[in-house]
Amino acid sequence: MKSEHIPAEVNIHLRAKAYDRLLIDQAAELLGSNRSQFMMASALKEAKNVILEQTSIYVDNKTFQKVLDWLDTPATQEQVDGMNRLRTIQAPWSHD
Repeated sequence: MKSEHIPAEVNIHLRAKAYDRLLIDQAAELLGSNRSQFMMASALKEAKNVILEQTSIYVDNKTFQKVLDWLDTPATQEQVDGMNRLRTIQAPWSHD
C-alpha cells in the first residue's frame, strides 16, 4: 500500500468511534501503513468502485441488440472526433 510521497493538498477530517479507529489501525498495521494512508487508500478504492458500478446499464434483449448493432456500425467522423477528445481527458483519480 506504500506509494511515492506526494504532499497533500487538502485536509479531510473524520469522527469515529474508538473501536472503529482501533480496527482501522490494526488493518493499517497489517499492511505496513499508517492510519491516514490506509483510510485514504480504502476511501479511494471504494470511490472508484462506486463510480464504476454506476456505469453498468441493464436492458432487455431487444435494447441490447440495438446497442450491439450500433456498436457494429462504423463510426461517423463526429463520433471519431468525440472518441479522440475523450482519450485525451485524464481520469479524475489518475495521477499519471
